[in-house]
Amino acid sequence: MQSMSEEHIFVGSFAHTNEAGELITVDHGAIYVKNGVICNIVVNPKSIDTKNENVTVLSKSQFLVPGFIDCHTHAVQLPNLGIGYDKQLLDWLDTYTFPLERKYKDEIFSDKVFDAVVKHTISQGTTTACYFASLYANASLILGRKVATIGQRALIGKISMNDKRDDGYYETTKESIANQNKFIDDINGLNSPLVKPIITPRFALSCDMTLLKELGKLAKEKNLHIQSHLSENIDEIIAVGNKFPECSSYADVYDVAGLLTNKTVMAHGVHLTDNEIALLKQRDTAVIHCASSNTCLRSGLCDVQKLKKNGIKIGLGTDVSGGSSCSMLDAMRSALQVSTHLSFVKTDYKALNFKDVFHLATLGGATALAMGDKIGNFAVGKEFDALVIDINVKDTYLNDLREYTLEEKLEKLIYSGDDRNIAGVYVSGRKLK
Repeated sequence: MQSMSEEHIFVGSFAHTNEAGELITVDHGAIYVKNGVICNIVVNPKSIDTKNENVTVLSKSQFLVPGFIDCHTHAVQLPNLGIGYDKQLLDWLDTYTFPLERKYKDEIFSDKVFDAVVKHTISQGTTTACYFASLYANASLILGRKVATIGQRALIGKISMNDKRDDGYYETTKESIANQNKFIDDINGLNSPLVKPIITPRFALSCDMTLLKELGKLAKEKNLHIQSHLSENIDEIIAVGNKFPECSSYADVYDVAGLLTNKTVMAHGVHLTDNEIALLKQRDTAVIHCASSNTCLRSGLCDVQKLKKNGIKIGLGTDVSGGSSCSMLDAMRSALQVSTHLSFVKTDYKALNFKDVFHLATLGGATALAMGDKIGNFAVGKEFDALVIDINVKDTYLNDLREYTLEEKLEKLIYSGDDRNIAGVYVSGRKLK
């Protein structure tokens, strides 16, 4: 592990995006980092002592990008990665997911899985993760401790569910609120600036309105982030409508409960109505696009361009294990493929390009998580969450067989790169890989 209490300088190429989503490439620059924060950026620096131990000089095949931000993933579901895609959402939950999640009463099992989750996501370049943890507070705290110790930036959510189930996988409303309050205190008690709690009702079908409203009050009182699922699957939407007939829509259920805020992220949003989109925009609530999961569970094709045109904040999520990979590079590729498929069937539809998904995986995700002032791109005053990318690694698809522009190197990474091309991972200036 490496910390940067002293000033450290990174010299070489780097690529990132601005708030408008425009790609910015710098072929030769210097990023100055002190106490984990970017304190200066110089384009075409003239004199730097490259032999100084506090100077990192990137090779010709290397460049910096902001760390990837996974805005929606289930830490407890890693053991099921790659299985269960014979079912759609509701059957998948009952057949594969809930039986696995009940195992997290076992704290030894929890520790083993969460150690693998955090190490694996970091190796894939995920510097920030928004985690659904467990229904069980003790297991969820184990994830928080693991993240804080290893050094990833994360939002950790203890799941709330009070809908009675025959398998006993739920809490009473009283238990849920008590356990949630203790979990929040325990996560804050870790005293890590990188790890924060997030209110996490699983989805509207797992909670009654009483619990949803209590969670909304708790989030408001403590100024907390909120995450859940919204409009993922047609059968799910019908079931929500039957459960909450007094509400005008799925999104309205959360709004009535006070859960739609500018610090709320809602995963999926595949089948949102125009009224729901307008409501999310009014509340400044983000949608997290989980293209791999939406495909694997056959939920549908999310029209990200429509959401963008309506001013919705958007990030990307791997949604493990609904999605089939922990890699944000794979999440970007899945988003590109879904958008391309939509362009086959929608008139005048402009598919997303690699620059668009790179933005969604970095600054777009940071903005969705209400962290755009701290992370997501390279700017003075932001924390140095960054990846060193190397496009000339033995036995990978990327190479230096000819000259490439920096933009082409980034494109190659997004379409054909993998974790072997991630040569370095930094979170708040601390080297994790």
